[in-house]
Amino acid sequence: MRFAFATFALSCVAAPAAAQIRPVADQPASADAAQAGVDVLFVNDGTAAADPKPPETIEVTAADGTRLRLLRDTVPVPFVAAGGFTRLRYRPAPLDLAEAARPTTPQQDEIAASREDVVLGSAGTASGILDRFAPYRPVYGAFGTGDSGGKLQLSFAFQPFETNGALNGLRLAWTQTMFWRIDLPSGPVQSTNYSPEVFYEVPLAQDSVAAIGYAHDSNGRGPAGSIDVNRVYARIAHRFDLGDRWYAEVAPQAWFYVGARGRTRDLDRYWGYTSLAASIGQTDGVKLMLTGRGNPGTGKGAAELFASYPMARLGGGLGLYIFGQGFTGFGEVLDDYRQRDSHVRLGVALTR
Repeated sequence: MRFAFATFALSCVAAPAAAQIRPVADQPASADAAQAGVDVLFVNDGTAAADPKPPETIEVTAADGTRLRLLRDTVPVPFVAAGGFTRLRYRPAPLDLAEAARPTTPQQDEIAASREDVVLGSAGTASGILDRFAPYRPVYGAFGTGDSGGKLQLSFAFQPFETNGALNGLRLAWTQTMFWRIDLPSGPVQSTNYSPEVFYEVPLAQDSVAAIGYAHDSNGRGPAGSIDVNRVYARIAHRFDLGDRWYAEVAPQAWFYVGARGRTRDLDRYWGYTSLAASIGQTDGVKLMLTGRGNPGTGKGAAELFASYPMARLGGGLGLYIFGQGFTGFGEVLDDYRQRDSHVRLGVALTR
C-alpha cells in the first residue's frame, strides 16, 4: 500500500528536475523490512517524456515511526513517458552517505546539469561537465592466445543538451576497438575500428527505450586502404525486472546502408541488416550478454559473448570487472571482414 505522506516527504527532500515528475514510495513496516528494498514510483503527470532524475538518497518514515535514509540501487534509469512511470528500488543506507537534495525549479536544475566539475590532479586541473557522459559499449582490455591477441575497447555516450525540451534525447557516441597482435614481434596494434554515432533516444513505455541514429564505421586509413561504411539504424531495448536485483534485457536493431561504400560494397553479405542483443544479470553481480547479427541470404554472420563479474565482490575495493569476451564469425576486424574468426579472450573491464 502507498501512502500520501511518502509522496509528500519525497517531494520535499528530493524533487526530480522535471516538475511534472511525482515520486510515490511504499511505506516499509520497519527498518528490518526495508532491508529487502523499498519501491519508489516516479510518475510523469506531464504531457511530454521526461528524465526522472531520481535522487541517490531519500528519507522516509517506517510504519513503526523509524526514520530511514535509503540509497538507490545503481541501475539504468529510463526516461518516463507522458502518463507513465518508472519503478526504482531504494535500500537502507548509512546516514552520512549524502544529504537529501532540496526542491529546485526546472531552471535551477538545467543550470546544475551544466555545472562544470573541476578536479585537481598531479597533471594539473582538469574539468568537464561529467554528468553528461555515460557508459555506452563495454570498455575493456581482454587477451587471448595465438592470433587472438589483445582486444581493447573505449566507448562512451555524451548528452549535449539537458533540458525539458525536444533536444534532451540527442546523444553523441564514440567507440574505438583496437586489435593488439601481442603474438607478433614488437606487438603491433594491427587494426582499429572507429565507430562514431549520433542518435536520438525516446522512452516508449515502462522499462523500454527506442532510438534512431546514424553510425559511421571505419578502419581510419587513407584513400588506398580505407574501409568505411555508413548506416542509419533503429533499435529498441526492453528491460525485465526479475526480482532480487536480477534483470533481463533484449535489444533488437535494424539498419540500412547509405552513401558510397568504396571497398566495402559487399559488407552487407557479412554484417547483414539486423542484430539482436540479449542479456541477463544482477546489479553488483554476474552479467552475461550475447549479440548476434548476420545475413540469412548468405548464411554469414557473427556472434559475440560478454561475461563479467565485479571485482569488488571479491574484496580489496577494486572498481573493475573480471571480463571474458568470445567472438565467432565474420567482421570482427573491419580490415578483414571477409575472414571468419573465432577468438576467446580474458581480461578486465571498466564498464560493462
